Amino acid sequence: MKKIALTLLAAIFGFQVFAQQIQQVPLIEVEGFAERLISPDEAVFNIMLEEKGMKVSDATKILNNKTQRLADLLKKAKIKDYKLIADNYSVDINRIYRSGVSRDSGYVARQTLRIVTGSKNEDLQKIAEAIQESGDMSFNLSFQVSETAQKSLENSLLTDALRNAQSRALLIAETLGIRNISVYHVTVDSPPSPGPMFRIMADQASEQSQIKLAPDSQKINRRVYVKYTY
Repeated sequence: MKKIALTLLAAIFGFQVFAQQIQQVPLIEVEGFAERLISPDEAVFNIMLEEKGMKVSDATKILNNKTQRLADLLKKAKIKDYKLIADNYSVDINRIYRSGVSRDSGYVARQTLRIVTGSKNEDLQKIAEAIQESGDMSFNLSFQVSETAQKSLENSLLTDALRNAQSRALLIAETLGIRNISVYHVTVDSPPSPGPMFRIMADQASEQSQIKLAPDSQKINRRVYVKYTY
């Protein structure tokens, strides 16, 4: 017990000494800030498919036929620069609840489809028409920043924020007559996560003769906190 107590006291004493040393270090603390205006570069059509059948094969066949019909219509419309992505495929028992009693009635197959293209693609209207012609499909269209553009933006913002912090520290040092400064500690805020900038539902799209959208840009910023010693 004595050894444990002595070890604990030594640790506390060491921490206090370290804290006092930090307090004695001369510091210049600055905040670096950077901001950019970013526009979406990606348009995403999200389609939820759900089909029921008494057999698994029946439900999946209807689902696959709809997906294939959509792919054929997109190809027929000669849509440029797009990707049709199918994921989240599942087949479950179709369980119906009535008056507190459950009853199994065949199967339900589900599938998520995404059509990804550029936000300035002139064929957005053709894509919406192809989806509507494919059958009973509901969809929404969102505009967002692609992963590639977002990573590039994060790096640029971080660089600008660090340079902003450096310029502020140098200004303070020059004003106070401090000749040399060096980085002591850097804290970086979490990177920005721009979400969808515009969204339109299938029923809204059907009311418009043409999809002419100009989604708003977003202001994205980054902050860093830098301590310089001299």
